Amino acid sequence: MKFLKKTFAYILPMVLILGGITACSDFLDIDPENKVPEESVDFTQTANMYEPVVGVYAQLRTSGMHWANKLLMITRDGDVWSGRTDDQGAAVDFGRNFNYSNSFWALNNVWVTFYEIIRISNSALESLDGYAAYLTEGSDDYKSYESYCGEVRTIRAWAYYQLVTNFGPIVIYKDNKQTDFRRSKVESVYNYMLEDLTYAKDKLPRVRPNQMTHAGAVSAFTAEMIAAKVYLLTGDYAQVETLTDDIINNGNFSLYSDFYQLFKIPGKLCDESLFECQVTDYGNGSGDYIGVGSWFPFSGPFSITSSSGTSFGGWGFIGYESDFVTWAEARGETVRAETSFLKAGSTTQEGWMVSPVQGTSTNCWNGKDYLPYNQLTTGRTEYGQNNNVRILRYAEVLLMNSEAKIRLGKNGDSGYNLVRERAGMSTKTGVTLDDILDERRMELCSEWGTRYVDLVRTGEAATVLGAKGWTEAKTYWPIPSSQLDDLPDLALDPLD
Repeated sequence: MKFLKKTFAYILPMVLILGGITACSDFLDIDPENKVPEESVDFTQTANMYEPVVGVYAQLRTSGMHWANKLLMITRDGDVWSGRTDDQGAAVDFGRNFNYSNSFWALNNVWVTFYEIIRISNSALESLDGYAAYLTEGSDDYKSYESYCGEVRTIRAWAYYQLVTNFGPIVIYKDNKQTDFRRSKVESVYNYMLEDLTYAKDKLPRVRPNQMTHAGAVSAFTAEMIAAKVYLLTGDYAQVETLTDDIINNGNFSLYSDFYQLFKIPGKLCDESLFECQVTDYGNGSGDYIGVGSWFPFSGPFSITSSSGTSFGGWGFIGYESDFVTWAEARGETVRAETSFLKAGSTTQEGWMVSPVQGTSTNCWNGKDYLPYNQLTTGRTEYGQNNNVRILRYAEVLLMNSEAKIRLGKNGDSGYNLVRERAGMSTKTGVTLDDILDERRMELCSEWGTRYVDLVRTGEAATVLGAKGWTEAKTYWPIPSSQLDDLPDLALDPLD
């Protein structure tokens, strides 16, 4: 896909995402493909003001949850890798050997899909401004406008987070009429994100996402968590502590008691969730389905079989390195090991066996994407169907808080031990930074490339990944060749 040239410079009128909202699916069911020129929208109809926001969530679902994004983003940390050497072999080379090819289609896919979220967010903000022209500043409707802008800015900042942690210096794309595509330095991208997140945390409701009027929408605490993740990258641990303290003390979040079910249907939009990509099958075994493409089947094992011979499975792309599994089990992991690891020959809690596969390079797959057959809606048999994608969790807030406190010379035992207790692990006193990083490694394994970002930000990447071919020059991926072909300015040194 030719992205920047096609969707940045050449989209001159703006687009707005429109469609009907039904009670059963709330704000899930507007597809981003349903676009009309913005000038045809009647902005005096302020009752429709949430519709452009709905479009941003739809774009998040269709773009951000593309399986190829997961393929590249979570398979370069030394713990997780693609076990499929027979298909998409370039991904194995990317993640396991750090041999980057900027012509690999999946690399371009990551760039394109997250910039699509940004582009649609820009359009939504302009549309919201169109409605705001017919509102009275300070009125309830105007406060709703500001809150909706906060939702869009939060999602846009999250998309920038994925781009900057993967590509480093990137284009800050402020509006859809922009024609300057020179990249900005990483620090400038961080600052731009923080501007969005500061606005959002001030304008959004201070509730959990499952308490939002549109259940599952991002809230002020979501914005605070993303901001804390940015400050973690910059080393501003005082800000990390302040933001995570606020979430802990005021958000009424709690860890879901059952780690196994946390990633399954019972854990959807639980009190641990700060951000999820929602799907729905409307409770019906056929017909309309609002889903996330192949996000789940892509990473599942080839076959999980019941005693009666019924089987279902996925593509077998996401596996765990054996030394990581050995490390986890040596730590005494049980709850998280059972949930995270689908080992060939093992039996799930439901009594289904993970079938061994001859000739594959992994025998342990990503269990966090596993949805038991008995949790599928009758008539729906695709692996993981009707499950939400977990994006941000309270467990990470607790661990960020503990890390910040330790780095500031304070006691960080509390959050760390809450996460350990849920996992059935013993608590500790005098928790160290290494303890925190090990806990993050296990708790967040296979989630959004978190482990790789941790290795880079702590300076441990060379030690852990150097033998695999990683060097500091390979911290970030190269710019996709198709983008350079269309926009040579991307090759210029980034601006401050």
